[in-house]
This record gives sequence, C-alpha cells and structure tokens, in this order.
Amino acid sequence: MMTLRQFSLKPESIPASTSWYLADLGEARGKQDLFTKQSPQKLKVLRENAMIESAVSSNRIEGVTVDQTRIRTLVFGKPVLRDRDEEEVRGYRDALKLIHEQGKNLPVSEETILNFHRLCRGDIWDAGKYKERDGDIIERYANGRERIRFKPVEATKTPTFMHDLMEMWDRCIFERWVHPLIAMAAFNLDFLCIHPFRDGNGRVSRLLLLLQCYHLVYEVGRYISLERLIEQNKDRYYETLEQSSDRWHEGKHNPWPYVNYILYTLKTGYREFEERVGQITSPKGAKTELVLSVIRRHLSPFRISDIQKECPGVSLDLIRSVLKNLRSSGKVKCLGRGQSAEWEKTAKWK
Repeated sequence: MMTLRQFSLKPESIPASTSWYLADLGEARGKQDLFTKQSPQKLKVLRENAMIESAVSSNRIEGVTVDQTRIRTLVFGKPVLRDRDEEEVRGYRDALKLIHEQGKNLPVSEETILNFHRLCRGDIWDAGKYKERDGDIIERYANGRERIRFKPVEATKTPTFMHDLMEMWDRCIFERWVHPLIAMAAFNLDFLCIHPFRDGNGRVSRLLLLLQCYHLVYEVGRYISLERLIEQNKDRYYETLEQSSDRWHEGKHNPWPYVNYILYTLKTGYREFEERVGQITSPKGAKTELVLSVIRRHLSPFRISDIQKECPGVSLDLIRSVLKNLRSSGKVKCLGRGQSAEWEKTAKWK
C-alpha cells in the first residue's frame, strides 16, 4: 500500500503522459455505450473470444500452457481435466465468469482476493491462503545466472499489509486522492509488491484489474482480453514493474512507469474494441474478421502459430482458409513451406 499511501498526500501534479492517457480513456468510456449497443451476436463473439484469450494468456504468462485443440472445450465445455495446467486454466475461467456476471456487486476485499486465488490455483494445498514463508522474486537467465528482482513483504506482515491495502483503496476512491484509474494502477502495483501468495500473484492481480475496471465503469475487458494485451507487451510489463517497485518499501519509489503501462493497456483495449466492432460485419464472418484484425496488426512476417496464439477460439482450418484467400488475392505471400513457414503482407494489403 506504499503507492496509495504516497498518493494520500494528493500530488500537486501528474506526468503529462498520464494526463493524455486519462483524457483518451475518458473519451473512450464516453463512446462505450454506443459500441455496446451493437448487434448482440457480434458482441457475443467478442465476449467468447475475450474469455478464451484471457484464460489462456494470463496462465501462459506464468508458464502454464494447454493443448490448443482443447482450449475451447476447457473454457466452455465440461471435459475431464488431464493435468494441473488444464485445472488452472479452467479455474481462471471460473474466476472470469464470476467477475463478468457479478463484477459490479463483487467487493474489492480480502475475501474476494482469497477466493480468486482459490479458483485460479485449483486443488492445491495453499489455494486461497496467504504465503507462510518469505520468498524473493528471482530472475533466472539462460546462462544459469540468477538475481533478486524484488524482495516482497515478509510472510508474517502480509495479513496486515493486505488489510491496510483494502482500507486505503476504499479511502482513496471515496476521498478522490487521485483519478480512480491512477488509484487502480497504484493498487495493482502495491498488490504485486506485497506478493501475498506463494504462487499465483500475477493471475490474481489481473483478475483484480478486471474487477476494478468494472467498478469504475470501464468495461472493455468484457470484449477485449486485457490479459492478452499484457502478454503481448510482457517485457514492458516486467520492465515497468521493476522500475516502479524500486525503493517501494521506503515509500520513495516512482509509480508512474507502471501506472502509465496499465493506462496504455486499457487504452489499447478500447482502440481494438472500436476497430473490431467496426470490422465485424455479420455474425457468420465474425471469426474471420478476428483473424484478419490480428493479421492487420502484424507489421513483420508472422507464422500461423502467431495467429493461433491471438485467436485461441478459432480453428486452425479457418486460419489456413483465411490465409489461402488472402494469398489468392495477392495480399499476403508465404515465405516458406510447412507449419513453421513465415507469411508476409504485400503492397496490395490495405
């Protein structure tokens, strides 16, 4: 709660870049109702794809992966789970479902946080429990070298810090120390620095981000996966988190790199939402348009596997069909052979 405590002094000014993000997000929220009154079938496709992408991306950031062919069944079906990875993806899906259905009435509280952890960690001994032992956040390099990236709050102090974090969040929102979106990003940073669980802190932090967005009436996460956007900018996520956590324990840290990262992610989500709503011309072609929108965003050569990662709810056959049609029209070309071949947009692409 060191960031919220810092903001309790009500800073006289905020960085210009932060102000621009807030202005853009205010405009985006103003258009929100217009976009969410589009065809229900169009929005249903976006909601389903966002649910799949969120469950897959948030776990994949933490090294949890599942068979691509089982993703849709895991998220929307009731299969017999094969392993812990599938259990954790399904659990994250359950937490997302809870937020999407009850978000506005679900409080930001310790009880909610523990429940999120219980859901996304599955049937493991410390699911829904704060850590019992201290543990540093370690970064490991390919050459075997290690370094301590951050020292979280001690296990014995975690319950007190979490209680204070909830209390300061409520006060910050009520007393308006800073803009609510800045408060949301500050809360996220403080949660990650406290690091209340042995494992699963990143996933819970992303669930909290979605929940708090709902509370603040920024509902883009219902249609565009914020987790996927974070995964796509994972290096920047870790970079800004490290920058903003430096000297956090003394309350002398600089929260703005991480705050701006969160605001940038939210802004990117709204921009993509606007683009996708405009691109989806009919429910029948919705998934085709999702594939096209992903290809449209790629500036460099890409592989079919890259498209699969960003469209986990779309079949491989459909992706291949879209690429085949684009190649026939001269808009893309294949630079090799086989599944790992790279594709590239041509001058005809518009």
